[in-house]
Amino acid sequence: MGDLTWREFEKVDMRIGTIIEVNDFPKARKPAYQLTIDFGAEIGIRKSSAQITKRYTKEELIGKQIMAVVNFPKKQIANFFSECLVMGAVDGNDVILMEPSAKIPNGLKIS
Repeated sequence: MGDLTWREFEKVDMRIGTIIEVNDFPKARKPAYQLTIDFGAEIGIRKSSAQITKRYTKEELIGKQIMAVVNFPKKQIANFFSECLVMGAVDGNDVILMEPSAKIPNGLKIS
């Protein structure tokens, strides 16, 4: 991997959001959920697809705060448009969501 400059890193807009809706995503190639995430007044509501069905149930995801990149272009996955990239640590086929250790306001910038 090449080095990333500080200026390049500053372009990545990472924010805190709360998952407000979770749906199954049967058209995805790998098991995934469709997430609706509230990033607060400045960013608003965004949707994302996440391959996190192995570790998380839909019920336990509702209300969970997560970290996501909100300034990537939309990405079409089957018939769904992902509007942000939910961040997680990857352990083989398992993904562990990155989340704040305390409840904080939606939309706070991660730096």
